[in-house]
Amino acid sequence: MNPTDLANQASATAQRALELAQQARILAEAHVAPVAAAADPFLFLLTIFLLACFVGYYVVWNVTPALHSPLMGVTNAISSVIVVGAILATGLGESLAAQVFGFLAAALAAVNIFGGFIVTRRMLAMFQSKKKG
Repeated sequence: MNPTDLANQASATAQRALELAQQARILAEAHVAPVAAAADPFLFLLTIFLLACFVGYYVVWNVTPALHSPLMGVTNAISSVIVVGAILATGLGESLAAQVFGFLAAALAAVNIFGGFIVTRRMLAMFQSKKKG
């Protein structure tokens, strides 16, 4: 076999490989990329949510009673930040599902804030001196 023929065959094979790679890229952009883009954020955020549930469960159930009031104060502060984020999610949501979940998050965080204030007020009332009258 002639070196020139071999070089020409290699060049033709490389050109055909380049064309096939371009076709594969076009197919991937058209069919695979939208599916991959839709799946990755959902799974990522679902994983974060599940880990937060487990961590929150173990943190709350292992709190000593002496730390309950400070923990409630911090929980109220965190819930207020959640309300702001939920309001933003509701207002900026492009889909109906985003708006519904944003509204639910705002409502549940508001319940958590007001419930925390009620519990903290009752706990502080236990430590006040009782006035005889």
